[in-house]
Amino acid sequence: MSKTYWVLFFLLFPLTGCYPQGQTTTDFSDPYSWDFGAVKRDEVLKHDFVLKNESGRILTIKGTNTSCGCTISKIEKSTLLPGETTIIKVQFNTKGYKGEVQQFVYVNTDDTENPVLRFIIKANVTE
Repeated sequence: MSKTYWVLFFLLFPLTGCYPQGQTTTDFSDPYSWDFGAVKRDEVLKHDFVLKNESGRILTIKGTNTSCGCTISKIEKSTLLPGETTIIKVQFNTKGYKGEVQQFVYVNTDDTENPVLRFIIKANVTE
């Protein structure tokens, strides 16, 4: 085989989405997204997001909304001092889903510059 073939193989293989079984493809540098990878139908998936108040003032969380009834969220603390963190507990019930799924959790705050924060969970639901 030519050198060109091998160079193309090593450059393009990561783009195929081939990863070891059970490993997620989450970009750990994005604290607003989580990918569960391949999961079985009827599982209840759980993930905790960390929300940090990076503003210079007190941040009040007014509540959360989710993109559907299959996803629920709960915030541990609704008032954050500057630099303080809280946990957003998210559960996604995969019952009735098949294939690639993406759900959203919206966190409503009193921050006038960024009043709604969007968190994303993803999964590939198999039978």
